[in-house]
Amino acid sequence: MTSLSRRSIIKSGLASLAATALITPPAEAAILPAIEAYRNPGCGCCEKWAEQMKQAGFSVNMQDDPSLDDRRAKAGVPAGLAGCHTAFMGDYIIEGHVPPQDILSFLNVKSAARGLAVPGMPSGSPGMEASGVADNFSTMIFYANGTSSVFANH
Repeated sequence: MTSLSRRSIIKSGLASLAATALITPPAEAAILPAIEAYRNPGCGCCEKWAEQMKQAGFSVNMQDDPSLDDRRAKAGVPAGLAGCHTAFMGDYIIEGHVPPQDILSFLNVKSAARGLAVPGMPSGSPGMEASGVADNFSTMIFYANGTSSVFANH
């Protein structure tokens, strides 16, 4: 008959927990909505943004759209908030180089807003990193009535 020491039971339990953690995906990864994104044909910084979104756990499908301005206008993105690409995430719109952490915060709020936007292409925003150069920029939250306000500052 084998007797188990308290130490061996604890080690066994910890090993089981570690193995479970390695094979169990994080719960939030399963609930993140897929992102369908559109860019001007061949834009490389959009791909860099999409890659950072994927690293944050989102599923992103990026497509070229030579009529991106029309798509953006039809979706109701205010002209002053136009960014580099337009993405759809469920009922929400993500315009431009919005940081993944802002999107995660936005999803936790369950806002009645239409979406988030980073206007233009500010240096230092996700996908627009340059060696040692970073602009201060704001992520804007916008609504169906065309109003917007600052959601986060970077």
